[in-house]
Amino acid sequence: MGFGAEVGIDLGTASVLVFIKGKGVVLQEPSVVAIDKDTNRLLAVGEEARMMLGRTPSNIVAIRPLKDGVISDYEVTERMLRYFIHKTCGKKRFFKPRIVVCVPSGVTEVEKRAVKEAISEAGGGLTQLIEEPIAAAIGAGIDISKPDGNMIIDIGGGTTDVAVISLGGIVVSESIKIAGDKFDEGIVRYMRKKHNLLVGERTAEELKISIGTAFPKSKPVVKECRGRDLISGLPKTIQITSEEMMEAMEEPVMAIADAVHAVLEKTPPELAADISNRGIVMTGGGALLEGMDKLIEQRTGIPTYIAEEPISCVAKGTGMSLEALNFMQKASPRKRKRKQK
Repeated sequence: MGFGAEVGIDLGTASVLVFIKGKGVVLQEPSVVAIDKDTNRLLAVGEEARMMLGRTPSNIVAIRPLKDGVISDYEVTERMLRYFIHKTCGKKRFFKPRIVVCVPSGVTEVEKRAVKEAISEAGGGLTQLIEEPIAAAIGAGIDISKPDGNMIIDIGGGTTDVAVISLGGIVVSESIKIAGDKFDEGIVRYMRKKHNLLVGERTAEELKISIGTAFPKSKPVVKECRGRDLISGLPKTIQITSEEMMEAMEEPVMAIADAVHAVLEKTPPELAADISNRGIVMTGGGALLEGMDKLIEQRTGIPTYIAEEPISCVAKGTGMSLEALNFMQKASPRKRKRKQK
């Protein structure tokens, strides 16, 4: 890479996406790191490490260093970021890449500082943060600079951000630590309680993707599920229906619908009128859960749409915000000169 690459990073609980200006989204990998505990050596990062979840010998640990949208293991996050920055920008660089990272709308100043420090330690240059709902709206192709109300629901792995955006800023927002991971946890709990079957995170996620639904299907779908029988202690295979999946995920799904409702209640009437005309836009991996848009539409009475390529919306928006930041810096040279004195 040439001089000072400009990079947008969607540092998510479930996956990391990297956007490079002029190239688009160049990397999409799970936020998982495998480490050898004996030597503290990094064994695998991303998809390779995700394959190891729940399958490692005692000396190897597969860690997800981000939890509920924030850094839970600082050192591992920094090593993961270093790997991804090197992979996308190259190791030999004259200038450190300029990076914009997105964070959930409810993070604290301490959590923001941790993200900036982790990026800096991992080899990033000037680092700026952008809130997830704003990045999601930009990536979904919404012109956020106009005085119109737009509602975004970004359902990620660790957090769901619901926000009303107007004139380039967030008017009302709610960030809850309930998203894709909680769907998986709900499935694991349900299988244990209803079928006395112990399943892992990966199996739960596969069930969610293949037959999971948030809204009743016209024709139920059935899938085989393998796990360990809690009574006999032996491997067992059972049939699971999409209706059971709906029941398993009911709690987190309803919590997201409640958050949307709460934000609408706090929205100024002018903007609420705009939203009912324009509809609600959903982004993030959780938007792909079948029937989620129908459920929100039924609950609010407002048309709900899923953005194109919902998973990469935030990364794209983060990258596109680089342009806006460049423009803003060029537009205010006087302020910068004054600061230099």
